Amino acid sequence: AARSASLAGADLLSVHGLGSGAMLAACREGAEEAREDRAKLVAITVLTSMDQDALAEIGVESPVAEVAARLAKLAQANGIDGIVCSPMEAHDMRELLGPDALIVTPGVRPVGAALGDQSRVATPSQAIERGASHIVVGRPITGADDPVAAFDAIVAELVENVA
Repeated sequence: AARSASLAGADLLSVHGLGSGAMLAACREGAEEAREDRAKLVAITVLTSMDQDALAEIGVESPVAEVAARLAKLAQANGIDGIVCSPMEAHDMRELLGPDALIVTPGVRPVGAALGDQSRVATPSQAIERGASHIVVGRPITGADDPVAAFDAIVAELVENVA
């Protein structure tokens, strides 16, 4: 799948960090086979909709931050370019993975936006300040009455607050 996505021209591809080191390595190898400037790969750690109770429900008793760190190390050890994590873990992941790692943070909500099903969130500028290289803002834009204005407001907040 990583090979096909890379061949199709994908620039960034997310894969599940829980898939194992062998799966992560296979994704990297597939993307590398496709083209020299392969798609960058990020491993999903703990979904931003999950909190400690949700992890416990599926049998994971370790703290959210520990699980995210364990999966981040596994991804890095298998040549993955970065991770997907909540903004709440972004600072620790930046320290763990270094300055060049991609850190993609979904669960980004502008001030006053509805949380929806998200439990570990931050504003766009908080996510960047905590170490995110990329932010994902979905429903606050796609569900807005004026998506362009919602996007422009997020950009203005970033320009104003992130040095």
